[in-house]
Formats: sequence, C-alpha cells, structure tokens
Amino acid sequence: MSDKHQEFMQTAIDLSIESVENNGGPFGAVIVKDGKIISKMANRVTQNNDPTAHAEVNAIREACKVLNTFDLSGCEIYTSCEPCPMCLGAIYWARLDKIYFGNTKADAKNIGFDDSFIYEEIEKPLPERKIPTVRIFGELAIKGFEYWQKKEDRIQY
Repeated sequence: MSDKHQEFMQTAIDLSIESVENNGGPFGAVIVKDGKIISKMANRVTQNNDPTAHAEVNAIREACKVLNTFDLSGCEIYTSCEPCPMCLGAIYWARLDKIYFGNTKADAKNIGFDDSFIYEEIEKPLPERKIPTVRIFGELAIKGFEYWQKKEDRIQY
C-alpha cells in the first residue's frame, strides 16, 4: 500500500479517536478524489441525536456538497471500520469506486456495535421481522412511480 493509503486511513482513524474524545462513536471516514481529501467526518450519532449520522454517511453528505453532485463516481472512501448495512447501502447509492477499511464488523461486534441482526432481518419474510412491516395502499402509492416513469425531464440517479 502506498503512503497515500496510509495517510488517508490514518486520517479516518484519527477522526474515530477524536470522536470518542468528544463522546461520539469510534468511527471516522474520509472521501478522496484524485488523490485529495474531499471530505472527512466522524460519527455524530450521539452529538446530533441522529441514528443515521454514521461517519460514512456524514462523509458522503459532505463530499456531495463539496462536489455539488449526488454521484461520487471517481471517489474512494477510507473508513476506520467495515461499513454497516446502512453505510454500505449509502456507499453503493453514492457510486463510490472503492472502499478501504480498518476494523472488521467482527471487531465492531466485540465492542458492542453488532449489526448482524440487520443482515438477518433483511433476509426474513416481512411477517417474521422484529419490526412489523406491512404493505398498505400500494394501489395509491404506485401513482408516484407512474408519474416518475412518465416524466421526460426526470433526473436519473
């Protein structure tokens, strides 16, 4: 691995440590484009009272603002820990080119950040999930999709 990889990962690790020092979770993430840091963010779940304020999601939001786009193709993410299901989904939606991570999801589980139940829940049939999940009014909801499909000037993402 190059010195740049080490620099970017060290930045993510430093962010994770700073986050702990500020009563946050031990996670940091850096987004890089063309060898330069575009955004660097830590976990802000407890500071923001926002369960979606994971380091990777925060870094994606910031990078999108900086680059004025929702498509982060051409960018890579360095994160102090293997992304959780939410962050992994966000990384795919943002179209990042590559993920580099330090700690594994097993390491995270060992300190109380266990997301294996989410992976398990996704695989279950809807009636078997811990949070009741019920489809209602599909015949009404489809109207938004139909409108989207007919709209000729829609912005694909």
